[in-house]
Amino acid sequence: MGRLVPAVTRALDVLELFLQGEGTLSAPEVTRKLQLPRTTVHELLTTLAARSYLVTVPEQPGRYRLGVRTYQLGSRYAEQLDLAAEGQQVAREVAETCGETVHVAILEDTEVIYIAKVDSTHAVRMVSAAGRKLPAHCTSVGKLLLAALPEAELDARLDGRELIAMTDNSLTDAAELRDALAVVRKRGIAVEHRESNPDVSCVAAPVRDRSGRVVAALSISVPMIRWSEEREAELAQLAAGGADALSGRLGHHRGQM
Repeated sequence: MGRLVPAVTRALDVLELFLQGEGTLSAPEVTRKLQLPRTTVHELLTTLAARSYLVTVPEQPGRYRLGVRTYQLGSRYAEQLDLAAEGQQVAREVAETCGETVHVAILEDTEVIYIAKVDSTHAVRMVSAAGRKLPAHCTSVGKLLLAALPEAELDARLDGRELIAMTDNSLTDAAELRDALAVVRKRGIAVEHRESNPDVSCVAAPVRDRSGRVVAALSISVPMIRWSEEREAELAQLAAGGADALSGRLGHHRGQM
């Protein structure tokens, strides 16, 4: 590994202060937070402003906010992202941890499409495939993605639609589905017990892009022979962690909504 350049490290430390939710910062605040000499901070802020990574705030003399160059870099990074490829990598990491089948899915109208999948290492496991479509209301990923929609958009997608059953446990009543979606919004995760497959339960967590919008969901699917309340709690935490990791790859940082 090559030697780190102190001046560059300090400049990046200044920029990363804004990831903590700070809208604007002054030189004294940067000095205090980073424990750097005032002269060094002044030189860093002047240089970053000269290169448009920071700009001064006209109505707040002495304060800085992020400049257009940071937006341009972020936009360029986002253009190069491939949700399916990033999802596959994160799904693989989650599957290696729990040994179960992991999916990443997106919403298309009232169906979910699995864009990434990693199989369980167990002999008894869920059988599925990337590219497969399922009714959203029958899956944990689908319920999570439906719950993330604005109310008007949810109405437009569900009103007049027949809710087809995949198993005896599938939700086929619109009022019951809306109640289930309210629970998902409150919990921040979605759970499905044998609603798309009579032998499988799943738990899913939201994946957000850099704007905070839910763009996908990551789920862990487990045969009922390995399912329990304790296992559900464990996998819910793992799914949330995997979804957060994928969100981070898409430019979202924790705490942003």
